[in-house]
Amino acid sequence: MMASLKPSPFFFSVAFLGICLVITVPGCFAQKGGIPEKASMTASYPENTILAGIDGTSISFDQLISEIRAVRIVYIGENHNNQSHHQVQQRIIRRLSEIDPGLKIGIEMVDRTYQPQLDLWTSGRLDEKRLIATLHWYANWRYPFSLYRDIFLLAREKHLSLVALNIPFHIPPKIATGGLDTLSADEKKFLPKTIDLGNKTHQEYVRKIFGKHQVPGFDNFDNFYAAQCVWDEAMAETISEHLSESSMVVLAGNGHIIYKFGIPDRAYRRNGACFRTIVLTEPDEPIVLHSADYIWVTN
Repeated sequence: MMASLKPSPFFFSVAFLGICLVITVPGCFAQKGGIPEKASMTASYPENTILAGIDGTSISFDQLISEIRAVRIVYIGENHNNQSHHQVQQRIIRRLSEIDPGLKIGIEMVDRTYQPQLDLWTSGRLDEKRLIATLHWYANWRYPFSLYRDIFLLAREKHLSLVALNIPFHIPPKIATGGLDTLSADEKKFLPKTIDLGNKTHQEYVRKIFGKHQVPGFDNFDNFYAAQCVWDEAMAETISEHLSESSMVVLAGNGHIIYKFGIPDRAYRRNGACFRTIVLTEPDEPIVLHSADYIWVTN
């Protein structure tokens, strides 16, 4: 029998953290991530509106680029299955690569063990069919490669390094169902050196979502939260290891970026590098200020 490519329950249960809310915060690190109070905006905005997260002011694309071009890391969120979000990501990457030809692209979609395949791709030594096969794309990420294809092509065209950020995808479900101490010695080798489980605001945020999306077998919040933190910490650690004099754009689900307490705060703790966050949302989604630096309303 052919194995199903339907995402596992854990894939859904953690993936929803990337699509539930969208939001904004200013400065090199002027304000730590955290959930703001009474910052929601219920007004409707036309497609391709870019808002400054600090006050909801509408800004142009050129102004956005002028404000993010000098920072070391730009985090761009996404709803994974929204093609418009990936088009926006590609547009920002293209413009920033014109400013910094050494720009790196960190991607949540691939785990670190596949870095050699990404290097072969960007050097032109791997075709698309072979890339998809050797990345085991549909065994790991499962969203259609076509959603990300233009970004991969741009990286190869511009000789931009693609950086695999994630921990191997079979590890978080094991943590979520059995806890950190049930991992094998080989699996523990992939764990980040530090794992912060003590952010009460982050815990509160994850707990609210966890309570609304119970999945059979994933009923222990402490284990589920540990899996989420390992996921975020691993990506933050990889970002820091690959950060060079050139800047980096990081592509990840909105849930890893909003409020900054997912990847951004954890990476900043390691590298102290100035960063900005951009959350991509859709016209019918609520906008909450002060949970990212910019909010881009797509279609």
